[in-house]
Amino acid sequence: MRKKFLTFAAPRIEQPEIDEVVDSLRSGWIGTGPKVRRFEEMFRAYKGTRYAVSLNSCTAALHLSMAALDIAPGDEVILPAMTFAATANAVIHAGGVPVFADCCRDTLNIDPDDLRKKITRKTRAVIVVHFAGRPCAMDRIMPIARRYRLKVIEDCAHAIEAEYHGKKAGMFGDLGCFSFYVTKNIITGEGGMVVTNNKHYAERVKILALHGMSQDAWKRFGDTGYRHYQVVYAGYKYNMTDLQASLGIHQLPRIDAYWKKRQRIWHRYNDAFRDLPVFLPAPVEAHSRHAYHLYTLLLDIDTHKRKRDSFLNAMTRAGIGVGVHYIALHLQPYYRKAFGYRRGDFPNAEWISDRTVSIPLSPKLTDRDVADVIAAVRTLLS
Repeated sequence: MRKKFLTFAAPRIEQPEIDEVVDSLRSGWIGTGPKVRRFEEMFRAYKGTRYAVSLNSCTAALHLSMAALDIAPGDEVILPAMTFAATANAVIHAGGVPVFADCCRDTLNIDPDDLRKKITRKTRAVIVVHFAGRPCAMDRIMPIARRYRLKVIEDCAHAIEAEYHGKKAGMFGDLGCFSFYVTKNIITGEGGMVVTNNKHYAERVKILALHGMSQDAWKRFGDTGYRHYQVVYAGYKYNMTDLQASLGIHQLPRIDAYWKKRQRIWHRYNDAFRDLPVFLPAPVEAHSRHAYHLYTLLLDIDTHKRKRDSFLNAMTRAGIGVGVHYIALHLQPYYRKAFGYRRGDFPNAEWISDRTVSIPLSPKLTDRDVADVIAAVRTLLS
């Protein structure tokens, strides 16, 4: 047992971020301001997109993407059953109907064949989730979307660095949504971003994010003279602050260094667990880049005596933080009650739900931390 508990997905925060936050505090500008705009421009350049709009979460990004696409009551939006609740809730908040599709057991990503089967005359859009940082099969998904004239939103909460066939995640669909939550690959504590090449979508997201006020309303308190604003939509309070952006503008330049660190840990885990009763993550596909956000072990509960929840509790007692990503949404009480889903509807998602465990994968991990994780897993599963 470790003397100090190893927190699951603890962020790596370095001195430049701390200094930048202090600078913001001393400046008195701690709300949405110039540092937010700087972070947006940095992310826009990193992704090679025309527009990048910062928000206070990826959940906000997903919700405003629905609004930008004019998803209306009764409109159906297809998304994977294997994802976090925010993906489905964004559809519900927009008045739409989330329609789940099954996933592939090996990649944990949405199954294009099942996606196609779920399309009806009411289907307006599809949300693809690049699960754990592995890009979806966009070469199969985009032709389906084009054939049925569906809008595509990419949930890239796990996949900032991911690429597929030479193209960056978030740049295939109409809008891409990113997360900088405290457990993500780069962090702003809380935070999100929408990227798009569509000017109308970008402007709509930007205005809706700050009460529906006309663009750059935050500048009304600047030194260029007071600016009156106009409320043009019934908007929301989804804006990012300069305090958050202070972290992001120093995290983003280190994104490749952090990625390489997680990649090394990923390979150490693969080598250490090959002989255990587990299903390892599928190999990274050719011509793609995995973001290595989550390392998900699938326990072989059919042949090993230790079940998933027993393993989770034992790891915690050993001082190792763990997670479950995820219990499939159609098994959660709300979606069962609201939409009539039940066990048996999505066999692959259920198979994964019963077995999946996430172990620490962070650039903050030391060699000793990784060795402790490996030792704990091997002790419990050997």
